[in-house]
Amino acid sequence: MSEILAFRDARDWKQFHTPKNLAAALSIEVGELQETLLWKTDEQITESLRQTEKFNRIRDEVADVLIYALLFAEATGVDPVTAIRSKLQGNAEKYPVETSKGSALKYSELPSTPKS
Repeated sequence: MSEILAFRDARDWKQFHTPKNLAAALSIEVGELQETLLWKTDEQITESLRQTEKFNRIRDEVADVLIYALLFAEATGVDPVTAIRSKLQGNAEKYPVETSKGSALKYSELPSTPKS
């Protein structure tokens, strides 16, 4: 994170990094990542990942998404590690292994599990 902040601060860009602007930038970068996969089959995507130029483009878009997500977290005071742990804990409660393993159903559609 320190390298990201140093890059931003050396260019005096923090002034532009409001939560609204960072959320918009993050959304745009996710769109650019999605564009690399648009209209391709899973097989074509797998093949793209084997080609250096296409892999590098995807890698760079992933990096942009991660950078903006981390900058958004920093701007809003969200600790990424704590947020991820909290989200995983909540998801573990919504999606117990016993009812969700191998299923793509939303938690509200899963069968109930008896409480012990």
